[in-house]
Amino acid sequence: MAERSFLQEVQKLRLGEGQTFRGEGILAVTKALLQSGVSYVAGYQGAPISHLMDVLTDANDILAELGVHFEHSASEATAVATLAASVNYPLRGAVTFKSTVGTNVASDALANLASGGVRGGAMIIVGEDYGEGSSIMQERSHAFAMKSQVWLLDPRPNLPSIVRMVEKGFELSEASHTPVMLELRIRACHVHGQFQTRANRRPGYGLKDAIERPERDTQRIVLPPASYLHEQEKIQKRWPAAVRFIREHGLNEMFSPRARDVGIITQGGMYNGVMRALHLLGLADVYGKSQIPVYVLGVTYPLVDEEVLDFCEGKRSVLVVEEGQPDFIAQNLHTILHRAGSSTRVHGKDLLPMAGEYTGAVMLEGLRKYLEGAGAVALPAPVSAAMPAVVSAAVAQVHPRPPSFCTGCPERPIFTALKMLEKELGPRHVSADIGCHLFSILPPFGIGSTTMGYGLGWAGASAFNTPETEHRTLAIMGDGGFWHNGLTSGVGNAVFNKTDNVLLVVDNGYSAATGGQDLLSSKARNEIRATNHPIEKAVRGVGVDWVRTVTHTYSLADMKQALREALTTRERGPKVVVAQSECMLNRQRRERPLRRKQAAQGLRVVRERFGVDSDTCTGDRSCIRLSGCPSLTIKPNPDPLRTDPVTTVIDSCVGCGLCGEVSHAAILCPSFYRAEIIDNPSALEHWLNRMRLAVIGWLQGRLERRLQGLLA
Repeated sequence: MAERSFLQEVQKLRLGEGQTFRGEGILAVTKALLQSGVSYVAGYQGAPISHLMDVLTDANDILAELGVHFEHSASEATAVATLAASVNYPLRGAVTFKSTVGTNVASDALANLASGGVRGGAMIIVGEDYGEGSSIMQERSHAFAMKSQVWLLDPRPNLPSIVRMVEKGFELSEASHTPVMLELRIRACHVHGQFQTRANRRPGYGLKDAIERPERDTQRIVLPPASYLHEQEKIQKRWPAAVRFIREHGLNEMFSPRARDVGIITQGGMYNGVMRALHLLGLADVYGKSQIPVYVLGVTYPLVDEEVLDFCEGKRSVLVVEEGQPDFIAQNLHTILHRAGSSTRVHGKDLLPMAGEYTGAVMLEGLRKYLEGAGAVALPAPVSAAMPAVVSAAVAQVHPRPPSFCTGCPERPIFTALKMLEKELGPRHVSADIGCHLFSILPPFGIGSTTMGYGLGWAGASAFNTPETEHRTLAIMGDGGFWHNGLTSGVGNAVFNKTDNVLLVVDNGYSAATGGQDLLSSKARNEIRATNHPIEKAVRGVGVDWVRTVTHTYSLADMKQALREALTTRERGPKVVVAQSECMLNRQRRERPLRRKQAAQGLRVVRERFGVDSDTCTGDRSCIRLSGCPSLTIKPNPDPLRTDPVTTVIDSCVGCGLCGEVSHAAILCPSFYRAEIIDNPSALEHWLNRMRLAVIGWLQGRLERRLQGLLA
């Protein structure tokens, strides 16, 4: 089950020649792949391209009709290795994943692919997850393009530009025998618009042809002496071929190139922000007609020297809009202009931030500084004078909002149990991992010291494998990370090196952190993938003897017992605890539509939620401190004789029961109660409800009269 379904939207992929496609960027990318005659697509989900994998999954029938093979890769390295099909055969292939963590994982395969080169078009669609909305370390894909010499495409964030760049990207790859990387930021993935479609193309040369008539060229394999010649081929043949193609097909664009003696050179993905800033400054209209020359780099690597010099001719200076650091493009521009003896001055990070996302406010202020400093224009006083104050006021109103577990998340009780065990057994070094469970490093849990990458939780504790202490360390890993990398890098490594430490695998049934996609161990039945392969069976298969599986993480007693046993048993060797409960977000996505449907049909539907008896609550807040559930908060005490606020459960409660479980485990709190909310109750239930309300009303009235007597 993915984060959302595209079953209806994917029907737009069937649009034919000359029709109008309306939708978002992710769907447009998929349509462009089909129009390009792609033979195979693979990838690993991750923001901001998770939805691309979801779209491809929902469009699997359409892909099959065109003879396109699609699969979910085990990792980003697996995805890029899939492009090996384009090395010897004229097959167009595309893979997709999140960058830069995904590119890190894929770098070995990427370097080999780029070294030997390709015959068919090979495209890597990376979700450039940079900026304050990112969930990863702040790095750029540009470094990988330069390192392996892969051409980096950065389309303007509108559907016609994105679609054209996908189609031309395959042609560029084939013309230069080099893989290309298409960089899509989150706004490009989800931008809405329209474009004129072309008919989908079934590959003229398909996978069947390649399989039945195999070919090989040892000069394409990275093995001496061919590997020494690959670098020369890149410089002497592939690079010039790429530059020719970029120029001939106009992949870079110039707008109003001779309008002023100053100009702006921008990454394609920054184009909308640049034009919006110019519009606010009164220097462009809403349709993109600019009074300032703008050179848009649809291909940010390699740069085309002749185009750069042509744009800069007669200009005193240019401003480079390049998000992130290092400033690769600006450095390249400096080199090109210096070698040509140009006097054009290059501005960039001196006026725009060296690091951080180029938001609208940042872009507006940077362009204002550049244009005023260059004396190119006299901007209206209100714009230039008020902008710093406006930006400061906006920043002051933004409150910190750290990430946290969803309401009812089955991972919350796991860390509650660990926190309670910490008081009993003492603190432990905890090696964390990538995934929802990483939220445990924040309050109220404060569990986890390091994280080294997806599936590297146990590998991150490898050094702490010593017989000099009986105090075991604990590593944490999700089911997504386990299947991505953890089984070999973590479990296999621990078995081989005879560790005596503990691994906790959080098995919520999905790749929850990337949008809820299915995994090998998912319980759901999947029509096109194999599921229901237990994690316990996998770890036993590589040599772990001590394994415990807890099938209901909301039971604090069971969780504490399994973890206590793992941390204290006298048995030597690696120990694994698998904590299973379905991701609550996906569970609600699955169950709520069914409940609504049943209720609409007049069927009796029961759902649970919890509450707190205000008269009984002592206000010590142990339930909040030990669970941190968003549904738990406080409200004024209804008792006039008590001033401390009491705990309350708000309507977002999903009835997981952890709050009551925590309270009972911690202080035997009796204030929590479980309630059933019934749609379409029976006649008997209606009668019982009326009787209860009558009795409760009489008792409450009696209590009110007694209180009035006391207060009088």
